[in-house]
Amino acid sequence: MTIAQQLKVTKFPFRIKDDTGKEIYYELSTGFWSKYEYDDKGNPTCYKSSNGEWVKREFDDKGNIIYFENSNGTIKDNRPKAVPEYTMEELENQLGFNFKIKKPVPEYTMEELVDKLGHNFKIKK
Repeated sequence: MTIAQQLKVTKFPFRIKDDTGKEIYYELSTGFWSKYEYDDKGNPTCYKSSNGEWVKREFDDKGNIIYFENSNGTIKDNRPKAVPEYTMEELENQLGFNFKIKKPVPEYTMEELVDKLGHNFKIKK
C-alpha cells in the first residue's frame, strides 16, 4: 500500500517536502511513487521508485559527484583513495627484502645558515 493510499489522498500528484522545501516523496494516481534523499548540503544522494529504479550518489565538499551507482548497473567511483600506511616491517615483507630509509640532506643558502646560527661565519677550505 502506498503512502497516498494509506492517507486516502484523492488529489494527485501527491508530494511530501522536507523542512528545506526539497521533495522527498512523489506519487501519482496510478500508484507510481518515488522517494528522494539529500545530504546536509542539499545534494540529491538517493532516488528510489516503485518500478525498481534507484540511484545513489556521493558528493565532495565542492558539490561534485564523486560516486554514482544506479539500478542499470552503472558505477562511477571517483572517491579519493586512502593512502596506505606501513610499518618498516610491513614494507620489508611487501618488498621481500630489508632496507633503510635515508633522510634527505637539507639545502641552505648562506643567508639561511646565518639566520639559523644567529651569527656570520666562514667556510674553511
